[in-house]
Amino acid sequence: MLEPREFRSPEEIDAAINKLRRRIQELEKLDVRAAVANDTGADSVAVSNVRDTIRDVFGPNSPEYKEHGQIQLWIGPLYTNMPQGAIFSGMDRGRIYVIGILNGLIGRLEEKRGDLAGGMCFSPSTYFDRLNLHPRILEVSRDLFFDGHPWDAVFAAAKALVNYVKERSNRHDLDGAPLVRVVFSKNSPILAFNDLADSTQLDEQEGMMHLFEGAVLAIRNPGGHAFPEGSEQRATEYISLLSLLAYRVQEAKIKNKTS
Repeated sequence: MLEPREFRSPEEIDAAINKLRRRIQELEKLDVRAAVANDTGADSVAVSNVRDTIRDVFGPNSPEYKEHGQIQLWIGPLYTNMPQGAIFSGMDRGRIYVIGILNGLIGRLEEKRGDLAGGMCFSPSTYFDRLNLHPRILEVSRDLFFDGHPWDAVFAAAKALVNYVKERSNRHDLDGAPLVRVVFSKNSPILAFNDLADSTQLDEQEGMMHLFEGAVLAIRNPGGHAFPEGSEQRATEYISLLSLLAYRVQEAKIKNKTS
């Protein structure tokens, strides 16, 4: 499945453009005649660098890499016993062709940069770092999310939340729904979200317990088997919810310590 690269900022696009421009400079300096006549391998290195850069800039599953990942430094017919002059000519035309491809990719990136600068493109990736996620959630989810695995990021965040509950409650003997039912029970909670002084506060405690229970049953447990995938937007929403719950764990008061 093709996965177009989503750039988060104009600065990120500028870095990508600079990489492509370095490949253009290498090709412009490449002496095709000398590379072939002396068998230096400089031509092979140049085209390999171009392929690797397209993959690095746009991603291995991107439309750009699918189209140009096997690009060759050659234009024209190829046959056995070709005169050396014809080989020089075919490779030089290929060099010019590849430079044109790279310039075209740069133009595409410059258009994306203009869109970002003008606020026309605002994908989930662009605001992920603005969410002020809880550190325990951020540290396990960010790299996965930006590496193109948003739902692995959701599952990792859900596991991190459960582990955080275990740490704060010191109930490492429990897991999943049984853990949160014991830790956040309104009757005798280990971690309390308020003073439990009246029915309203007891209702909040019970409601938060059910929120954690839902996160475990609907997010953490399915993630261990076959979590349903969807858009990056939906993955970001799940991660935001898990971050909110992590902040509530951090703020909760220890009511009944366990040994």
